[in-house]
Amino acid sequence: MKHRHLLSLLLLTFSCLSVLTLTNSFTQNHPLIADHNAGSATPFTAKAALIRHWNRKIPSNRPKPDFFLSKASPLSSLQSSIFEKLADSNTLSSHLPQFCSSANLACFPDLQNDLALHNKDANFGSYSNVNFTNYGSGKVVGGVDSFTKYSPDDNVPIDTFRRYSRDSNNHNDSFANYESDGNVVTSNFTSYGSSALDGAGEFTSYGEGSNNPNHMFSNYETQAADRERTFKSYADNTNAGDQSFKGYGRKGNAVGETFTSYGNNSNVIGSGFNGYGEDAGFAKDSFTSYGSNQNVPENTFSSYASGGESGSDTFANYRDNANVGDDTFTSYAKKATGAVEKFSNYGQSANVGSDTFSGYGKGAQMQTVGFKIYGSNTTFKDYEKKDQISFQTYTKAASANSETDAKKIKIEHLVEAGKFFREAELKKGTVMPMPDIRDKMPRRSFLPRSLAEKLPFSGARISELEEIFKAVRESSLDRSMKQTIQECERKPSRGETKRCATSAESMIDFAVSVLGNDVVVRSTESTAGSGGNIMIGEVHGINGGRVTKSVSCHQSLFPYLVYYCHSVPKVRVYEAEILSVENKKKINHGVAICHLDTSDWSAGHGAFLALGSGPGKIEVCHWIFEGDMTWAVAD
Repeated sequence: MKHRHLLSLLLLTFSCLSVLTLTNSFTQNHPLIADHNAGSATPFTAKAALIRHWNRKIPSNRPKPDFFLSKASPLSSLQSSIFEKLADSNTLSSHLPQFCSSANLACFPDLQNDLALHNKDANFGSYSNVNFTNYGSGKVVGGVDSFTKYSPDDNVPIDTFRRYSRDSNNHNDSFANYESDGNVVTSNFTSYGSSALDGAGEFTSYGEGSNNPNHMFSNYETQAADRERTFKSYADNTNAGDQSFKGYGRKGNAVGETFTSYGNNSNVIGSGFNGYGEDAGFAKDSFTSYGSNQNVPENTFSSYASGGESGSDTFANYRDNANVGDDTFTSYAKKATGAVEKFSNYGQSANVGSDTFSGYGKGAQMQTVGFKIYGSNTTFKDYEKKDQISFQTYTKAASANSETDAKKIKIEHLVEAGKFFREAELKKGTVMPMPDIRDKMPRRSFLPRSLAEKLPFSGARISELEEIFKAVRESSLDRSMKQTIQECERKPSRGETKRCATSAESMIDFAVSVLGNDVVVRSTESTAGSGGNIMIGEVHGINGGRVTKSVSCHQSLFPYLVYYCHSVPKVRVYEAEILSVENKKKINHGVAICHLDTSDWSAGHGAFLALGSGPGKIEVCHWIFEGDMTWAVAD
């Protein structure tokens, strides 16, 4: 009896010590978690569990592709169990750095208040993810701050400037090569240059080449006097994202803003100007080469220059050769005095968009507005002082029925060469451009299904998701999370079957539910040939080149891997050798999908811009980019 009690006591003690060891390991830099990352070859990993799931759902001896298995969670079963328990107890956010590191996630950076109350000249190089509070404020006189190579090539940079250069006198700021070539970038300038006197600032090569920029300027240059600000080469060549100017130059005096080469050659980008130059005196703003060659730009000017006195705004070469998109001018120059607005060569879009002017110049005195070489498809509502508004060479909406007009609308440089092509080009010997198919998303892994299902994934629970990942509100990554969930909850379009896969297992299940269990997942082998001319070698049509079912899966931007998977009718899937044009040697193995029914696509779709024609009139093909994949029946 004593031995039995002793054995029970020993077992209890061992159990307690095990729990204590586990707890200590987790709280002291998590060596237990780190030690298990190397065990991916053991049966006790998320990757091994995924392989077992694959074998149950797709009973085939065909090898499993590396590109798919490489996306499996690196977590061990023990790690998964620990994080699942933390999720159950709503304490996962308390261990977020360890969770993000161990699970290979794209998480929000931890901003530091390293430079609070900094009030002397500084030259910052190779700096990133710092919260600048009260920087250059407090009656700073003269001097200059220079930010060079700030957050370059960063994955998810978030840079915050609060109360910057407030009450300064003759203080200059220079931002050069700021957040260039970033992936999901966010800059927040709040209360910048308020009540500053004299001085100047320059934003040069700001956010250039970024994938998903989000720059916010709030209460910028409020009550400043005799300040000059230049935005040069700002957000050029970027993809998606938004720029927001709120409360900019409010009650300023003789503050001038110059926007030169702003957002040019960008894809699906938006700018919001709200409360800009309100109650300002003698402001002079110039928009030159703004938004040229953009694809689907969205620019909003709301309550712009209201109550201003003797100000001048010049819009020249604005939206030249842009593809569709919309501009909205609401309550523009309301109750302004002596304002002059010059619109020269405005809105000469390559493909018709829309400009809406509502409440423009209402209640203004001595206002002069001139439109010279102004684009088509524009709406003017509630327009005051019509006798002082002049139009020269105003372009009315034109019909695109003729072949000449269609060619005129077709501006190929708005869509990357080779992004879309015709089915007839997929034949041996064809030389064609190949777009940049590189995966520009942050490197992430799937979560194990058992863990992913414990995390909120719905619009109704977005605040819980933000709390778990300590999301910086309204940053690019935060917005992308919301957009991902919104797209996932959208009703499918006609003929579409869709599902968002939050784990590799759920992607397999969806593909099997649509196609059956004799399926193969394919993707373009590498990025070789990307961005240059290629030659097509041997071509093989899946399912004998006949119309087939497929499930295409595209990455969404989220802290962990989430794929938007959908099946659309009437497609053909091809595999093709990709050869070097110079020596005709094989450099890649491409996978392409051709959509035979484009009748539900919008008339402004990039495919029609690049190829001509319109919805339902032609088939459209494209390569499967790196990081994306398509499932189809086995051959």
